[in-house]
Amino acid sequence: MLKKFLFAAALLTSVTLSAQKIAYVNTESLYMDMPEVSELESTIATLNESYRTELTKMQGEFQKKYAEFMEQQDTLPENIKVRRQQEVQELQLRIQNFVEVAEEDVQNKQRELLEPINQKIRDTIKKVAEENSYTYVLEGAVLLYTAPDAIDATPQVKQKLSK
Repeated sequence: MLKKFLFAAALLTSVTLSAQKIAYVNTESLYMDMPEVSELESTIATLNESYRTELTKMQGEFQKKYAEFMEQQDTLPENIKVRRQQEVQELQLRIQNFVEVAEEDVQNKQRELLEPINQKIRDTIKKVAEENSYTYVLEGAVLLYTAPDAIDATPQVKQKLSK
């Protein structure tokens, strides 16, 4: 009885697996061809440049104050010397905080701009999968091996994305 059950389960599994269509998509290739990604890269580059400009100004200010302090420290009264040293340290901390905030802001902006692109790709992959009765669509970049007759749905998805 157990042998019959196992045989029936194995037969059912093989029939079920043979009826499934599996395709793969290279999403990196999709990103490369999307104009939205070029726009995203341009926006992020502009944002980075504005932060870089501000950082350069802050660093110039820091270097100027530090050079002045180093030049005058031997001639300053102790309380002024301590205050100027604190100013230099505070400026250095402001620069560090600015860098952290700028990096976080750029990452957040990139995530914000990337989400609609990712959603568009997911929706398009889903449409192609439904139209072609694919049971699964896998990421092609992580596949270790694909047979010559494997279904690459990347061209179909690219075609739909470009419409």
